[in-house]
Amino acid sequence: MDITTVTSFRSARTRDDLALSPGEVVIAGGTWLMSEPQPRTTGFVDLTTLGWPDLELTEDGLRIGATCTIARLLAWVEHEAPAAWTSLALARPSADALLASFKIWNTATVGGNVCQAFAAGAMIAMLSTLDATALVWTPDGGERRIAVADLVIDNQATSLAPGEVLRALDVPMRALTGRVALQKIALAELGRSGAVVTARVDADGAAVFVVTAAVRRPRVIRFGRLPGAGELRDAVASAPGFYTDPLGSADWRRGVSVVLAERVRQGFAREVAA
Repeated sequence: MDITTVTSFRSARTRDDLALSPGEVVIAGGTWLMSEPQPRTTGFVDLTTLGWPDLELTEDGLRIGATCTIARLLAWVEHEAPAAWTSLALARPSADALLASFKIWNTATVGGNVCQAFAAGAMIAMLSTLDATALVWTPDGGERRIAVADLVIDNQATSLAPGEVLRALDVPMRALTGRVALQKIALAELGRSGAVVTARVDADGAAVFVVTAAVRRPRVIRFGRLPGAGELRDAVASAPGFYTDPLGSADWRRGVSVVLAERVRQGFAREVAA
């Protein structure tokens, strides 16, 4: 897509370069920005030139740089990540749930997927399930932290204020060693996900189920232990935000989310019984 309104492009080298002029927007992978006209955008400011590390092991867990590509994350998980960090097995099925080819993975960034805030944003599903927090740079030179599940407030809407930039996504150590699962459904074989249910069960038995794609923002449902079928069904069915669009009705999305959640629950239950 030729973005004919854009008349300037500059590379950010320091944090001061992130002070945007009217009409400027930050860009990293740009896979969405370059996919359709941006009539109000007159300039791009490149984040990738800031040199943020893609992935860092910290005392608190894993930090994913906002400019880390999806392909780089997958390669690291498959070949370099600590074997004990079993929850990262969610990365591959999450990437597969994207309406994008592996070629897009080489350009699209994890931070971009989060900030675009599509209901079916697969990195949002993964990071919400792993209790990740977003490190946000504020325009006054400070920073703030917010759960990824709370950063996304609606379909294509986040709580980022003007001038704020997502710096990194932090996954806590306690969430990295659980068992994880993902189930999804779409009306078309290669269509956008109509409902995605992800879940994590920790060593102490605590469980978290997350519904995305079927709802306008992530719905995180927590249990002190793996729930029973009825308890999980009621919790998922009563979640707010199921919506209707050409890819599915709200009732359909609610119904299939219940079914997908039960499939995930049964999988965990079989593992416990084995």
